[in-house]
This record gives sequence, structure tokens and C-alpha cells, in this order.
Amino acid sequence: MEKIFNNTAVAFSLKSDTELDRAYFLFKMIASEPLVKIGTAVTNFALKVHLPVEGLIRATVFDHFCGGTNEEDCLPVVDKMFTKGVTSVLDYSVEAKEDESEFDNALNKTLKTIVFAKERAAIPFAVFKPTGFGRFELYQKLGEGKSLNETETAEWNRVIERFEKVCKTAHEMDVALLIDAEESWMQDAADDLVAEMMRKYNKEKAIVYNTLQMYRWDRLEYLQKLHAQAKEEGFHIGMKVVRGAYMEKENKRAEEKGYQSPICPSKKATDENYDAAIQYMVDHIDTMAIFAGTHNEDSSYKLMQLMEEKGIAKNDGKVFFGQLYGMSDNISFNLAANDYNVTKYLPFGPVRDVMPYLIRRAEENTSVAGQTTRELNLIGAERKRRKLEEI
Repeated sequence: MEKIFNNTAVAFSLKSDTELDRAYFLFKMIASEPLVKIGTAVTNFALKVHLPVEGLIRATVFDHFCGGTNEEDCLPVVDKMFTKGVTSVLDYSVEAKEDESEFDNALNKTLKTIVFAKERAAIPFAVFKPTGFGRFELYQKLGEGKSLNETETAEWNRVIERFEKVCKTAHEMDVALLIDAEESWMQDAADDLVAEMMRKYNKEKAIVYNTLQMYRWDRLEYLQKLHAQAKEEGFHIGMKVVRGAYMEKENKRAEEKGYQSPICPSKKATDENYDAAIQYMVDHIDTMAIFAGTHNEDSSYKLMQLMEEKGIAKNDGKVFFGQLYGMSDNISFNLAANDYNVTKYLPFGPVRDVMPYLIRRAEENTSVAGQTTRELNLIGAERKRRKLEEI
């Protein structure tokens, strides 16, 4: 398999020298755990006391990792990336909201992005988080097998209605819909609800996609059981396959509450688990669709190799590669340049409301060994290449 991910000219073809310098500065900051902790505390304090820092945030970390404050704001970024064959997923990244009006707002935002996707080849998917449509505690209580009281039952029925409305709309408009995964102790209830949506709306092909976080050692077994149900009941499976986003929180809770951690015992075990899930889905590609959400070059090459071995066309609509906006451009843009389906998660929302997402991004980059160093090395190589070109 030809190694393509070191081509920095392709990777950063859309970035100006100024944008490249900003990216280098940001990843330098993120590489320092003390700086991330201090920056997070200062930012949270500044926003809490309403200091005028939103302009500074917007000009630095926000514009690097987000598409804009609303859907329309994102379109110039969407169109620009699409000139290089990289598509976008508009991700309303407002987190930690708890009231019904916010859930309805998230529903309306998701419905709007489905319409955007229907109208634009540059946007192949819509997406939402389960806790964008209902309270975390409801999912947790159901997942633990506890009974809901009358008020909670009515509340949960509204969650189901939101899922139903968005999945039905996606099906009617023929737009694929990604549903993100969250913490393990709420995920069972979300999984059951998403599986029900698959049964209803994935009869002909995968419209509704769930998410497998493969740092969980039980997820391959879950996929195999779901596949058995799908074969028996006649529906297709769509899955976004990722490594995961809540590892430290998962391990800490398991230790505090005295149960076995759902997280794989090592990075190597997680990598093997991820690749096994991709292998399983490729082996059953006739009734499955894969969204490979990864910043890992080895896993990307392995999927490319599997596609070649199985005779799956590079642009087969059943296989998409996905990365986060602002990260791993060397993977995204080089895949697109080689005719693979690739998309960027493009977060959007008011600056203040998107800060929890941005803080999580910074913390993840700090904790994932090698990720930030890799970004810095690639950006550094491109800056050097450009300077040599000027001579």
C-alpha cells in the first residue's frame, strides 16, 4: 500500500501561511498540559464573569476547530474544502444543556442540517448526540433497568419523538444520519433506541448510523449481536467506528464505583479492537455501511488495503473516512486526492456554548500520545517546504 499521508503540500493546500502559523502556535500550546489546564481555567472564568474574550477565542482556537457560529456561517468553509474533494458534516456542538427548549432547539438544528445535506453534495451526512435530545440521567436510568416515574416517562416519550422525527426526515430525504456515542453508563438506552430506528429506516440501505467506541472491549460483541438481529429482521447496519472520547472519565468512574472498566487494558488492545470491527464490517459490506472515524494512519491504511482486497471501489458510498476539522489534514486531504470518500466533522454553534467542546478537544489532544507531536511535525515540514520554494 502506497504511503500517502506525508504529502504536506496536499494536506495544507487550503491553508494560508498565516493560518499555518496559527495552527502551529495552537498545537504548541496544546502540547503543554499545564498550559491547557491554565488556559481552560482562565477561559471558563472569563466567560463566567462576561469578560469580552469571545473575539479572541473566535480568532484563535474557535476558527481553527469550528466552522462558524451557525449553519450559514459554515458554508464558505464547506465549499472551500469541497474544492479539494473533502466533504463536511455540520455538527451542532452545543453540549451540557438540560431543558426541553434546548432539546427542541437541537432537534430543529439537526433537521435544518438534513435539509442542507439534501441540497449539497458537499454535505453527505447529518449528525446529533443522544443527550442533545434528552437528559443524560434519563438514558442512564433506563440503561440501568430502573423504572421511570410518570413525569420521566412523558419526558422519555418526547426523546423518542425527537429521534423518530429526525430519523424519519433523514429517510424521506435520503440523507445518512450519524448518531454519536457517549459515556458507557448511558449508552445502552441510546443503543436500544438507535437500533429501533435502524429497524424502521434501514430496510433498503443504511440511513441511520450508530457509533461504536472501540476503546470499549465489549463493542465488537455488540456489533456481532446486532448483525444477527439485522439478518433475522432484514435491516442494514450503519456504524461510525471510532476509538473513543471519554477514556479518563470511564476509568475514573469504574474505579470509584468498583466495577470492571469498560475500557480496553491498553492502547494496543484498542487498536486491535478497532481494526477487528472494521474487518468485520468489510466482510459483511453487503448489508453494512462504514464511517471510519479515525486520526490513526495505520488504521486508515488497513481499511484502504481491505477495500482493495475485497474489490470495493474507492468511492463506494458504503465506506467513508472521517476526521475532525482542524486535525489530521494530512489524512483527510490526501485520501480525497486519491479518490476516497472523506469527510470532516465541522462543529458550529455560539462561541460561548461551544467552549465545552473546544476544551475537550484541547484536553484530548494533550492526552493522546503522539497526536499533537504529529500535527506539529507535519505543519513544521510544510512551513519549511514553503520557505524553500521561495528561495
